[in-house]
Amino acid sequence: MKKRLLIATDNLLPWVDGVSSFLNEIIPKLSENYKIVVVAPRFEGEFSGYRGVEIIRFPLLGIKFGGYSPARPSYRKIREAVKNCDIVFSQSIGPVCSATMVNAYKQKKPIVAYIHAIEWELFTKAVSLNKRAKSFVYRLTKAVAKRLYNKCDFILVPSLETAELMRSIGIHTKMKVVHLGTDTHRFRPPANKGEAKKAIGFSPEDQIVGYCGRISREKNLITLYRAFAMLTKKRAGLKLLIVGDGPANLKSFLTGRQGIVISGIKGDVVPYLQAMDVYALASLTETTSLSTLEAMACGVPPICTPVGYIKAYIKGGFNGYTFPKGDWYALARIIDRLLSDKSLRERIGVNARETVVKRFSWDQTLKGIMEVLGVY
Repeated sequence: MKKRLLIATDNLLPWVDGVSSFLNEIIPKLSENYKIVVVAPRFEGEFSGYRGVEIIRFPLLGIKFGGYSPARPSYRKIREAVKNCDIVFSQSIGPVCSATMVNAYKQKKPIVAYIHAIEWELFTKAVSLNKRAKSFVYRLTKAVAKRLYNKCDFILVPSLETAELMRSIGIHTKMKVVHLGTDTHRFRPPANKGEAKKAIGFSPEDQIVGYCGRISREKNLITLYRAFAMLTKKRAGLKLLIVGDGPANLKSFLTGRQGIVISGIKGDVVPYLQAMDVYALASLTETTSLSTLEAMACGVPPICTPVGYIKAYIKGGFNGYTFPKGDWYALARIIDRLLSDKSLRERIGVNARETVVKRFSWDQTLKGIMEVLGVY
């Protein structure tokens, strides 16, 4: 008889981000071995769910923080869901996950958590606050994270650095490094770059700098925009492709600018990644950056800030480049160098894909998760 696994998340399709992409990969695979129930927010949009998986949805609060609207979970429903499960698998410390972890702790159910973000960094960078308010949110979030994660029986982290950060704030729960994976059969280079560009409405001659993900403060797209704006003065046909969406106030400095295309959220991002010549991530905080791994798997040279585990897997001049946070001039120079040298782009792209194929397999990710869940 299958054990009953309760997955708690504050991010699930149709909301698109790294956490929902992670769950979209692992839920169908985990359902082969577990009877799964998911508790999650009820985001707008269409999503058909997963075969054989029950999803309990909660309404959104109706207020947004950095473009994200948290849920208002029913504690009665969560308490009942926890009562009927054998193991809880939590994805964050948002309202749904927090309520689930607290209930699981009270009911003495084993709790396993996966760390997708350094939440005390993410929350302060995602919202617009004055210095004093940011300091308060930072300290409060860190305290909540410490309290909740110390209630867990096991924590899965995407990198050793993440584990060290968790330890540094006083989290003593057992931890295991389980790297994020990428489907390298689906995310792969195009047969022809020019045709890939035509397929999404660009000219084969266009040079495309791309980004895939949420338009939010912590992603720091203003740095990417400044680098792009500088390069348009010398490069005709240069395009900035942003695959994602965000609140209107954060999109305003990008919308309507010549050469900038905002595609919105796409169910399948592969054709868009395949059309890019360069992938740029100017983020202020990350753990692994699944979107960067997916771009690399498509053979696109990445240029990223050295945040989280990114600085461990991107080796400058071999499979990509890094640049200091906020340094748009350095970013522009690296983009310009790559766009000026096709053979360099191709070499970096080949090495980028090889890195993902060798080190970031979903099979290995699933194996690591299953080994820990199997203990309970």
